[in-house]
Amino acid sequence: MPLDRKSASVRMRATRNSDDKQRVMHTYQSAKLPGKIRIGTRESKLALLQTDIVMARLKAIAETLEAKTEIQIVPITTKGDKVLDRPIAELGGRGVFVKELEEALLNDEVDIVVHSLKDLPTDMPASLALAAVLDRDDARDVLLSKHNLSFLDLPAGSRIATSSRRRAAQLLHLRRDIEFVDIRGNIPTRLRKFDEGYCDAIVLACAGLNRLELQNRISQHFSVDTITPAAGQAALAIECRSTDEVLLDLLKQIEETEARLESDCERAYLGKLGGGCSVPVGACAKVHAQKITVTGCIASLDGKELLRESISHEIKGNREKAAQTGLALANKMLAAGGDMIMDELRRQTPNVVSAP
Repeated sequence: MPLDRKSASVRMRATRNSDDKQRVMHTYQSAKLPGKIRIGTRESKLALLQTDIVMARLKAIAETLEAKTEIQIVPITTKGDKVLDRPIAELGGRGVFVKELEEALLNDEVDIVVHSLKDLPTDMPASLALAAVLDRDDARDVLLSKHNLSFLDLPAGSRIATSSRRRAAQLLHLRRDIEFVDIRGNIPTRLRKFDEGYCDAIVLACAGLNRLELQNRISQHFSVDTITPAAGQAALAIECRSTDEVLLDLLKQIEETEARLESDCERAYLGKLGGGCSVPVGACAKVHAQKITVTGCIASLDGKELLRESISHEIKGNREKAAQTGLALANKMLAAGGDMIMDELRRQTPNVVSAP
């Protein structure tokens, strides 16, 4: 009987697909899915897009395991979303874009919440856990300007909009003939204000523009050595109750290893400095093969003093070693004069918060 090559090919593909499914099911075999998962999120277009990323990954696991799990989105408005007539630095308190989300978790109104990791303070409540870090995009900050000019080509006296002291301080270190103005609202709102002439340029996170497919608006990408990003910038974070073992195990399945290693390093650096969101401190780590390289920055509010250092350590995928690398950089910078800058910053900005 002649060989039916088409039938043989179909059978081979079917076998491979079955094998692939079995491997995926083996990967997820320890995961248990509850009947319903309520996801808390802020209501902006970007926040909902980021939540969709998480939801899609959870649905993929449910489909693979043939589990019937209902996933519900629960929109939550935070203080930072409500109060738009004052600079963030004047709002005070812990995590102005986070508090209401965490309260919903603690009150059992949601099961998990999705954050932009840079918004999540390092001093998390013991009853809550950073369950997963994933989908890290381009961590750099970017400039959008009239006539598509670069930062150094902007005319003297240009008005640059940002609510971040970290960004303003690092740019003031480069030139002092510019003016910074505060700007609030989500990305589309900020872009509308820019287009209406509120400012001559605006500084934003590249990742947000990428996710909103607004890359064409970017005039310049700032290198990490020009503006060191906020710790955790461009990564998504999933938070849940620390006692919820089922969800903790499930969320490990969708975590991305490199994103977690980088964020552990950056957050250890930030936690050691104790600056939180109230001071101009940046950290950006990158995993290359078995090593991690992290760049840190500490600046005075006026940009006159600025320290920036980088170190690399071999970590071989070890989270503890990644965090130790961040601590090592923090200690090195504090010993090099960063402690005096930090002390002065704390005197100037007691109990206040600004955008990362």
